[in-house]
Formats: sequence, structure tokens, C-alpha cells
Amino acid sequence: MKKIILLVEDEQGLVDSLKKEFQFENYKVLIAKDGISALNIFAKGSNLIDLIILDWMLPNLDGLGVLRRIRRNSDVPVIMLTARDYTGDKVAGLMGGADDYVTKPFDIEELLARMKVVLRRSRQITTTSSQIYRLDNLVFDTKKRRITRDNHNIQLTQREYKLLLEMFKSVGKVFTRNELLDLVWGSDFEGEPNIVDVYIRYLRNKIDKFPNSKKLIHTVRGIGYSLADDQVRK
Repeated sequence: MKKIILLVEDEQGLVDSLKKEFQFENYKVLIAKDGISALNIFAKGSNLIDLIILDWMLPNLDGLGVLRRIRRNSDVPVIMLTARDYTGDKVAGLMGGADDYVTKPFDIEELLARMKVVLRRSRQITTTSSQIYRLDNLVFDTKKRRITRDNHNIQLTQREYKLLLEMFKSVGKVFTRNELLDLVWGSDFEGEPNIVDVYIRYLRNKIDKFPNSKKLIHTVRGIGYSLADDQVRK
């Protein structure tokens, strides 16, 4: 089955060129010329789109704004395209949830290679055995892919699910950022290690938000993070 690429770019010449190359590589290509159109297309086919190639400078809503809105509910892979080569912009894109970042002008072979790497990393998570994990009133059912706390359902993106699962497998262990990067993003991930901090924050906002429940995700200063019933001290 063909992978579906959503190309969000307002430069017509580049759109024509990339569409031709992507189709030659056996991808199906959807096109959006501005940020609002991109969100509308994604909303209609979010479960079908495999990868988004997203330009930074777009009419109506810029690429970073599009990315942030998509990341509220989806972990679909995103590669940012931009003519801006400032380190701050790169960091902002990656911290906003981009999987990779390519600066214009670029070599099409490099972009295609990066696309393949990102798509390989994003393959659907499969669990070889069903198991139910419990910590305090947090319950993680891998068979049903259901997470609850105090009987409230918690909706996680694919990446958040994987991150929580890896931490649940070793409750009480203090993970370094690099360990979590390798486990969740893969050893070939080329982005910033601080992306781990971003997703830990996402998890905390969903897992540790209940007023009458204890905090389960802990920061161990100078080392990393732990999922534990009590504060881990080092």
C-alpha cells in the first residue's frame, strides 16, 4: 500500500517538483498551499496520512502553528522545510514536535532519505504480549491500549504511549534522556535530546494533573526521569 504524504508548501515550482519526485518513489501526495488548508486536510484524513512535509513560512498560519495544533492530538511524523537556517528556529521546530528539519535549498536525495528514516521510526507500535501495568491508581492495559487514572480515560499519542510504556516496564528506574531517546525515538534519531523533556511535559499534563493523586513522573536532577510511586532521590 502506498504511503500518503501531505505536502504543505506555497511555492508552486517546489510543489510541482516534489510531487513528481514523491510519486516516482511510489508515494501518494496530498497538497496544501497554506496552514489552514493543511489542518483541514489533516482533520479529514489524520488516520491515513503517514508523513507531513511542512514548510515554515506559510500564508494564514505558519508551519510552527500548524505543527503545534497537530501535536495536540497526533504523533504523525513531520519534517519541516524552511529557508531559515537559524539555530533558534531549528530548536523551536524540534521542540514543537518536528521529527526532522531540512533547510532550503536541499538535495532531493537527502530529503527522500530522511523521509524513509522518519517513516521507519514511526511504524505502528506492536506489543508481543498483553500485560496490565499498575502504579498507584494509574492502570496501563496493553491489550486494550487503554490508560486510566482514578478510572478516568487518558488519551495519549503514539509517542506518548511508547514513552509511558517504556517507563512502566522499569518502574523506579531513572532513565537518562539518551536512554529514552534510544528506546522511544530510535538510535538513528538526529533531533535534539531536549525533545524528551517536551514529551515528559506532555505526559505530566495528562498523567499527573489529577488534584487528589500523587505525582508519578519525577525529575532526578542531573540524571533524567523516573516513573515511581515515591520521589526518587539521587
